[in-house]
Amino acid sequence: MEASAQQEEKPVAVEGGLRTGMINATEMQRLIDVLRKEGYQVLGPLLRDGAIVYDEVEAAGDLPAGWMDEQEGGVYHLKRRDDDALFGFAVGPHSWKRYLFPPMRRLWQAERKGKGKFRVIPEEETPQRRAFLGVRACELAAIAIQDRIFMQGPYVDPVYAARRQNTVIVAVNCGHAAATCFCASMDTGPQVRQGFDLALTEIVDAERHVFLVETGTETGAALLAKLEARPATNDDLAEARRIVERTAESMQRSLDTTDVHDLLLGNLDHPRWDEVADRCLACTNCTMVCPTCFCSTVEDLTDLSGKTAERVQLWDSCFSMQYSYIHGGSVRMSGMARYRQWLTHKLASWIDQFGTSGCVGCGRCITWCPVGIDLTEEVRAIRATAPPAPALEDESEY
Repeated sequence: MEASAQQEEKPVAVEGGLRTGMINATEMQRLIDVLRKEGYQVLGPLLRDGAIVYDEVEAAGDLPAGWMDEQEGGVYHLKRRDDDALFGFAVGPHSWKRYLFPPMRRLWQAERKGKGKFRVIPEEETPQRRAFLGVRACELAAIAIQDRIFMQGPYVDPVYAARRQNTVIVAVNCGHAAATCFCASMDTGPQVRQGFDLALTEIVDAERHVFLVETGTETGAALLAKLEARPATNDDLAEARRIVERTAESMQRSLDTTDVHDLLLGNLDHPRWDEVADRCLACTNCTMVCPTCFCSTVEDLTDLSGKTAERVQLWDSCFSMQYSYIHGGSVRMSGMARYRQWLTHKLASWIDQFGTSGCVGCGRCITWCPVGIDLTEEVRAIRATAPPAPALEDESEY
């Protein structure tokens, strides 16, 4: 038994091609200090106004230690945990999108320089180096989707690209799933797989509070080298896997993605669209909290003197009637049409455009919908009552 135990505790340095190590919870302060010393603004979870949001973190004491979230359709509140876990919650109303694709951005300014003359001042942005601390697997998947939208098509957004290239990502494997989470069914979580510099798995029990640290890039490896880390053992790796597996098993919601593209686009006249529209307030909450939605508009603003003007880009939503406005009126006048547009784009035509679903299973749209509309339930209802597809003719008879 002793020989077996010694073999089990043998340190290993590689797991799935990633260098690993173990740090104590107290090393979180050192990680923050290292990032700040290297010129990164550290952004992470904070407790503010009854929610966990993302903002600047200056010390480990800023993190929401000992807090967890309880979520349901139209419900979000915080409660104390029975431990001091730093990342013992799911996701809040903020997503990392707001730092890569900000809610408002000035595009240019103009100044009147005399009668009939003016000067246009282009907006020049020097991207700040930022470190995202506590990025979940679903959020990594969302960032990858927005990367494809803003950087990998024929038209590249230079501001997004510059911000993205100046970002270090410290991800966290989930040890807690909210009732609205369904990332496991979307194959986007709860375990982080790629797209990170460092990935943490928090292990908290009666005997220890530690983090398994995995490196995904040379930048991450350099950060780990500056921490007081010991090699991870097989037991450490097994415990980290168990935490993620328990989180996946605890998820109460799922979305059956089997043929969902054809299901939705083949049932555009399904009566369920009218039923959900009777509840939908077209408040745009779901699109504002979604980590992948990218609709925007531009507005021109002029001061009262008429001497200066500016153009700004703002987040917009396909739930607003103005968004589909063209000469003569809006294309989608009804709430039904706007909800149908959102869901069919998110789960169907998004695949045609970008080769992937636009949903990562974070559940924010369910939690922050005032009337608790649940897209997993809407898809399930359409699937259960959709008329059968027309049978193909048997060519063997001809």
